[in-house]
Amino acid sequence: MVKKDHRDPTEASIHTDFKNNMTYGEYLSLDKILAGQNRLSDHHDEMLFIIIHQVSELWMKLILHELRGAIKAIENDELSTAFKMLARVSKTQTQIIQAWDVLSTLTPSEYMQFRDSLGQASGFQSYQYRMIEFALGYKTPHVLKIYEKDKVLHEELKEAYQEPGIYDVAIKALSGAGLPIDKEVLDRDVTETYRKNDSVMQAWLTVYRDVETYWDLYELAEKLVDIEDWLQQWRFRHMKTVERIIGFKKGTGGSSGVGYLKKVLDHRFFPELWDIRTEL
Repeated sequence: MVKKDHRDPTEASIHTDFKNNMTYGEYLSLDKILAGQNRLSDHHDEMLFIIIHQVSELWMKLILHELRGAIKAIENDELSTAFKMLARVSKTQTQIIQAWDVLSTLTPSEYMQFRDSLGQASGFQSYQYRMIEFALGYKTPHVLKIYEKDKVLHEELKEAYQEPGIYDVAIKALSGAGLPIDKEVLDRDVTETYRKNDSVMQAWLTVYRDVETYWDLYELAEKLVDIEDWLQQWRFRHMKTVERIIGFKKGTGGSSGVGYLKKVLDHRFFPELWDIRTEL
């Protein structure tokens, strides 16, 4: 009697000889990625701590990739291309925010059992997060000093620091559409943190009061608001998670911990886009 093969015919036909072909694991470099969770203590929960931060860094890499692509697209007047990239940034941000919910399952007692193993390592030192801040226009020169130990990384950060942020190119898009923008804004030193300007405020007000005429700029503005909104929610969840786990102790690496995280919640990347909501 012939025994029937009850497997899915699609599954049965899957190629299984990978001697001369790239595998899933090879394509994703899983050997390197999955070998990178090196606990410095014997505590069970250190694995959670490492993976959450590694996953967040991978998401940040994608955010940077999309932000840089969007900046170039806006510079080339390809706003629809930029919109897709910025929408992806916002969706990615939701994933990073949810990561704090997982980390918050770590209790203070559990964290204290391996915290000393971290030495001076701190999330404050995340260079990808700094590059995201640079891409959004928030630049403070003292930040670069943190990375002087690694000359290659320091140069990479310095280069990103000197590039225009996404709000700089968005403001130039306003000007390109014929809306009057002060020359001092268009020619500003992009290595300095952006400060709000009345001509930019008036330009965005014009956009929001005549959406049909300036639909692309209106959509660009809302995409930027989405990103800042999600970033602030990420910052808030970060602050509350740290407060939940270590209270108001100093952070590893000497950072002020919750105090610093509360302070940065007051910073706005795109101030006019928030102020116009009161004026409309």
